[in-house]
Amino acid sequence: MRKIDLIVIHCSATREDRTLTQDDLETLHRRRGFNGTGYHYYIRKDGRVVLTRPLERVGAHTKGWNAHSVGVCYEGGLDCHGRPADTRTPAQRATLRLLVHQLLETFPGSRVCGHRDLSPDRNGNGEIEPEEWIKACPCFEVAGLFTENTVKAGKVEGTEAVPEKNV
Repeated sequence: MRKIDLIVIHCSATREDRTLTQDDLETLHRRRGFNGTGYHYYIRKDGRVVLTRPLERVGAHTKGWNAHSVGVCYEGGLDCHGRPADTRTPAQRATLRLLVHQLLETFPGSRVCGHRDLSPDRNGNGEIEPEEWIKACPCFEVAGLFTENTVKAGKVEGTEAVPEKNV
């Protein structure tokens, strides 16, 4: 198994009034020249999580960071007008919380961040600010939500029941 120390959260950049199946996602990534879906996990709107790439395989989701990371993507990320927005359903929030918890148990000490948080610090102030983001993905603030302590203590957003997952 490869060394994992980073969990990167993504959105599919799909409008909330549209559907993007895991097969659609695979087709989009293959058209971009990837060898299959670049993310390891895909969380559908109903909360189902699909393993889209084995963890043993290096992902194709965040250039320069793939070798030691796991990519998690949720379906959505754009409002019905195509603007970046946190469109996660309650089921997606619960599933994301559970999946990150499981990944942190498997890869303790890993950093959890959003794709946008890995943008370059263009002004050199030590902080990635919105004007520096390469993209808005995952369209919500990940920082601080998914540390090992907050996940274990149940302090992460969303307290709804965790749906059954299909891996």
